[in-house]
Amino acid sequence: MGTIEKEGVDINTPPNKTKRVDRKAIKSLNKYSFSSHEEIDKRLKELEEEWDIERLLGFNAAIISLTGLMLGVRDRRWLVLPAIVSGFLAQQAVQGWCPPVPFLRAIGFRTRQEIDQEKYALKALRGDFEQAYDSEDAWAAVKE
Repeated sequence: MGTIEKEGVDINTPPNKTKRVDRKAIKSLNKYSFSSHEEIDKRLKELEEEWDIERLLGFNAAIISLTGLMLGVRDRRWLVLPAIVSGFLAQQAVQGWCPPVPFLRAIGFRTRQEIDQEKYALKALRGDFEQAYDSEDAWAAVKE
């Protein structure tokens, strides 16, 4: 199994921030490596509900745009908000980065890929892939 290619937010995040996210995931895996299936199930449910950075950007863009449009009815200067947010969304779609990303990364938001990596590692700990791999192969796949 090859390494997962980084793109978008990952490429545009300074390595020290990405390492912090990775350390947090490794700490979680260490914690759950001695946990029961029920505890791992609970963590997997938490990860399913965790908002990734793309989802948060889209939600915030919608709220700020709608606010700007509503306020723009009274004062046209507020219409600059939806224009700026639209530019950010376009930049995010093309480059995988926009100005709010560093702040969101700094406060701990992860990409969907990072969340999924933790999920699959937890599933390996739980034994979900024992049929497909022996233990060493499963851990080698998770490490990549």
